[in-house]
Amino acid sequence: MADKVLDAKGLNCPLPILKAKKALKDLEPSQILQVLSTDPGSVADFQAFCRTTGNKLLEHKEEGGVYDFLIEKV
Repeated sequence: MADKVLDAKGLNCPLPILKAKKALKDLEPSQILQVLSTDPGSVADFQAFCRTTGNKLLEHKEEGGVYDFLIEKV
């Protein structure tokens, strides 16, 4: 269960990443941010974002053109 949900559907790169970065600032370590995006490029973007920031990409899936990411703040 996510502690916060960010609806970034309809936004293109780099907006989903920028909004996720801002949303993560409001969370405490070990809390989870769920990001919903329709940008196909967001899969690679969030993988790279988590690698570079140290946050954990717990899960990502796609259903009906919506990409769903669970990111744990570290």
